[in-house]
Amino acid sequence: MATELDAVQSPDGETLYVDRSDAEVGAQAPFFVVYATPDRLDRWGFFCGNCESTDTAMDTMGRIECNVCGNVRKPDEWDAAHE
Repeated sequence: MATELDAVQSPDGETLYVDRSDAEVGAQAPFFVVYATPDRLDRWGFFCGNCESTDTAMDTMGRIECNVCGNVRKPDEWDAAHE
């Protein structure tokens, strides 16, 4: 049985759907997976559990950062040369 999704608004006014059962650990709070449609077919991005913003970014190494509050998830793999 799938959990119910929470509808939220993007900064552009688009309705998005947060799955609070699917999360990535962040430094201040989890990042929840966000979908563009309620059927979970079109993954949109992440929702910051700290400030409840969809204004987040992910880099090519898997690091997620909230552009509003600075909550961050460390990358899955990293290279010290990028520091």
